[in-house]
Amino acid sequence: MLLVQATRFGGPDVLVAHQVLGPVPAPGEVLIAVAAIDTMVIETRIRAGTAGQWFPVTPPYVPGGAVTGTVVAVGDGVDPALRGRRVAAYVDGSYAEQVVAPAAELVDVPDALDLPESAALLHDGPTALALAELAGLKPDQRVVVVGGTGGAAILLVQLAHAIGAHVLATARGAAKLDLARRLGADEVVETGRADWASLRAAVVFDGVGGTTGTAAVAAVADGGTFLGYGAATSGGFATVAADRDLTSYGIGDVQFDPPRRRELLARSFAAAVEGTIVPVVGQTFPLAQASGAHAAIEARTVTGKTLLLP
Repeated sequence: MLLVQATRFGGPDVLVAHQVLGPVPAPGEVLIAVAAIDTMVIETRIRAGTAGQWFPVTPPYVPGGAVTGTVVAVGDGVDPALRGRRVAAYVDGSYAEQVVAPAAELVDVPDALDLPESAALLHDGPTALALAELAGLKPDQRVVVVGGTGGAAILLVQLAHAIGAHVLATARGAAKLDLARRLGADEVVETGRADWASLRAAVVFDGVGGTTGTAAVAAVADGGTFLGYGAATSGGFATVAADRDLTSYGIGDVQFDPPRRRELLARSFAAAVEGTIVPVVGQTFPLAQASGAHAAIEARTVTGKTLLLP
């Protein structure tokens, strides 16, 4: 089977495809033929060697942490009826055509969702649902989503719109602004042109971080809520001044134990089936071209979710 390794720390070119023997499910495990692989910004930082403080990996290693696919074999002690089941799974080293996962930790993918679009929700669905809950969104609130066409951000635009909030999304470029408007933003603004202090929002979601996220804190009205969950730029997460009269949440508030993550993912799938959210797959790359996916993510030319397809 094909898998992709980070052969050393460095640029996207360190991601190299190899042919290897496929895995065999151990007792209690299933073998999944992978249909789609989620990618995240943090994977580019780990590959570059700049995230070792939080993710201590040693090359060579196989990146990735989640897939959707079909169960094709089962280990001892696993119900044979699982063969053919469409599932999602969180597994380390998911840049591969096949992976093994514990049978007890699978999440069923509804028939109404195809496997690639469900993969777009693997990490961003749970994050967006949890952030929306933390924010306590209400009808008629003014809500700002910074970087409103990122993987989680575009779901937050839709969740806030569904609740009846007045949503302003920022993005860069006409195509991204148009996407945010089509998926529920009442207003759209170029991120670099936003007059943050004039926005006076009850809730601000920031998936960009750095100087942009820090500047966007000014958009929160006194008594409001700032949720800085992303660091798409090299500047890290947004900084919130201690003297601001607001409630602040960060990335640590949307870290989940495995049962909670699976529960949120199942709810994300249900919301997609209901039409409350629409997964946005902005671009796909063949698994063998994972380096191209990483390059696009780092260049910030992507919209929505970037997937690898075996």
